[in-house]
Order: sequence, then structure tokens, then C-alpha cells
Amino acid sequence: MQTIFKGKHFITLQDWTEGEIDTLLEVSFDLKKKFAMGTITPYLPYKTIFLMFFEQSTRTRNSMEAGIAQLGGHGNFLDTSTMQISHGEVAKDTAVILSRFGHAIACRNCVWETGNKYLREME
Repeated sequence: MQTIFKGKHFITLQDWTEGEIDTLLEVSFDLKKKFAMGTITPYLPYKTIFLMFFEQSTRTRNSMEAGIAQLGGHGNFLDTSTMQISHGEVAKDTAVILSRFGHAIACRNCVWETGNKYLREME
């Protein structure tokens, strides 16, 4: 079965089918194996991924930036001090602007309802 992820948002597993989750895990395991073997995986050449963080996190930020770099992309870190969302800007407005300059947005917000609200607004 072919799974198409282009344009698919990952907000919660409840939005995905069992087949999509299986494919996601298979690809993840394959990438992890290739990394361990030293295989170059340039799947994101010249791609910019915006990382919107609403809480500080050493492990999550660094693992995301490392993963993006290992795939040939660039992670651009944004936190509440550099985003206007914390000053009342609507998440969709921020997403529209960022989408002009990048290829994807990853959001880390530990408050379930708030994080999901931002992500749903950006769809």
C-alpha cells in the first residue's frame, strides 16, 4: 500500500490511519538504520523547516535540528521571544508568512489545547 504524506499534518495519531502510522514507523526505522550505517540521506536538500517552540527544550530542539540537518535541510528555530504569536498574532498569519520562506513548520507546545489550536489554525 502506498502512503502519501505530502501535505499531511501530524498533530495527533488519532488523525491517522493504522496504515499511515505503520508506514511512518517503517520509514523512521529505515532512517535510523541508515544513520547507524553512515548512509547519507539527503531527503531535504535546500529545505527550510521552521521550529516553533513555546517551551524551552534542550533534547527536542537538538534532536529536531540534528535530524533535519542529517536529511540535508535547515532547521530555523523560533521561540516566544522571536514570534508575534505571543503578542496576539493569529497562528495562521504567522504560518502564511513562514510558508513563503520555508517548506514545513514543526510546533512544540506542551499545552494540549493551545498547541492543537495553533496547529489547526495553520492548516
